[in-house]
Amino acid sequence: MKSTWTLNEKSNGVLSVSLDGEAWVKAQGKALKKLAEKTEIKGFRKGKAPVDKVKASLSEQEILISAVETIAQEALEFGLAESKIDPISRPELGVEKLTTKEAVMTFTFDVKPEVTLGQYKDLGIKREKVIVTQKEIDDEIEKLREEFAELVLKETGHVEPKDTAVIDFEGFKDGVAFEGGKGENYALEIGSNSFIPGFEEALIGLELGSTKDVELTFPENYQAEHLAGQKVVFKVKINEIKSKQLPEVNDDFAKTVNHHDTDTLIGLFEHLEMHLKEDKEQKADEAYTNAILTKVVDGATVEVPTSLVNEEAERMMEDFNARLKQQGFSLEQFTQITGQTVDSLKEQMSVDASGKVKVRLVLDSVANAENIEVNPEEIEVEYNKIAESYSMEVAKVKELAQPETIAYDLRLRKAFDLIKAD
Repeated sequence: MKSTWTLNEKSNGVLSVSLDGEAWVKAQGKALKKLAEKTEIKGFRKGKAPVDKVKASLSEQEILISAVETIAQEALEFGLAESKIDPISRPELGVEKLTTKEAVMTFTFDVKPEVTLGQYKDLGIKREKVIVTQKEIDDEIEKLREEFAELVLKETGHVEPKDTAVIDFEGFKDGVAFEGGKGENYALEIGSNSFIPGFEEALIGLELGSTKDVELTFPENYQAEHLAGQKVVFKVKINEIKSKQLPEVNDDFAKTVNHHDTDTLIGLFEHLEMHLKEDKEQKADEAYTNAILTKVVDGATVEVPTSLVNEEAERMMEDFNARLKQQGFSLEQFTQITGQTVDSLKEQMSVDASGKVKVRLVLDSVANAENIEVNPEEIEVEYNKIAESYSMEVAKVKELAQPETIAYDLRLRKAFDLIKAD
């Protein structure tokens, strides 16, 4: 056997293995014996016919193709060993030449790409310092006041912004009522933007018991196609007007909110400050991590193999589908609601997948450059952490995740920690 390796774009290459002489003759002999075991010849039991009669009943091409199948794995292993390469995708078998004297097989696959690292130390990136301002706390208090506000019936007066108007309405297009355009005693908060643009604003200033014809045009992108971009008239009557009464900010308010079992205003302020700080700390960590990775990855040169991107995109699609099911949705329902297609979703995920794969390849290259290793004790600690996090038995975690996978993830994490430390 002889082999040659040709590396093409995006770390995809072709391994060519040629066979001739005794090795190829033996492969054809083995193939013929296998074919004889399942070939039926008249006058003989299945698999018991003489080899020469079996050979006479088959075409030369059938025997040669079977010979390729018989020796393909051996040829691949020979070529990989001779060229000293490791596939990272499933090799695709092809036949370049096929005669009784010679066979040339090709194996197309991706290999781990070479990464040329840029700067990954002394990046000069600082994590943002987190500060919670009094205004931010006050804004949270206002949100809670809105949440626990009471609606009080107005005896007199007119509709104002933030009021809730209880209305009867019916929509007409060209003088004819259209389906889905009617409601009775509908409670509409003015400013909620729950109706089409212009409807809520048109009610401002109307008095209790008054009526109005509201002329509007539906948006061009409205989901009901027969109404999209159409001029309509809504006949509206104001049945009730309710104003929003916000609670006073005191200890009674804190007890009503009962935020983390807090029953004092001081305690409520402290908990809100802590919650805001935790949220901002998390966002600062994410921004810091993204800034570091972006700089390191953008500074590196690497051609991301298509097979790795496809694998990652498929994994992301599976995770997305699983999350939808947990929420009681199917992928089909999601695409119908959003107007997207499965193909467009996959295309979006492929972009993100490419970025994720590139990050892993660059961090792996940093780990190689810094001789980062992971020992068995560290792997065992990680197994226990995962088990505790997901409330699972360690043995079950080990069934789901191979030590090599755990070691790989830990190695990348160590590489990132090293980058961060500088």
